[in-house]
Amino acid sequence: MVEAIFGCKWSLTVYQLLANGINRPGAMVNSVEGLTTKVLNECLRRNMDFGIIERIAYDESPPRVEYVVTSFGSKFIRILDELEKLQREIEHER
Repeated sequence: MVEAIFGCKWSLTVYQLLANGINRPGAMVNSVEGLTTKVLNECLRRNMDFGIIERIAYDESPPRVEYVVTSFGSKFIRILDELEKLQREIEHER
């Protein structure tokens, strides 16, 4: 799972967007240069398959979709944060 998530260079960006309250696909694409709708959808789908994020569809016109981090996803992201801190420590020691 970790390998598949890190294989998608946009997963960490998506987590940051969600943490900053940007949870609608259109807003995500508009917020990040180089991120396309196609790539975002693949990334979101992969993260949903692993149970890291969840899709919420509202019965409105026009349709509205938002993504949120699941409780498992919060735990997973905390682990990634710790790995990032470890990486910074290693780089600082060099």
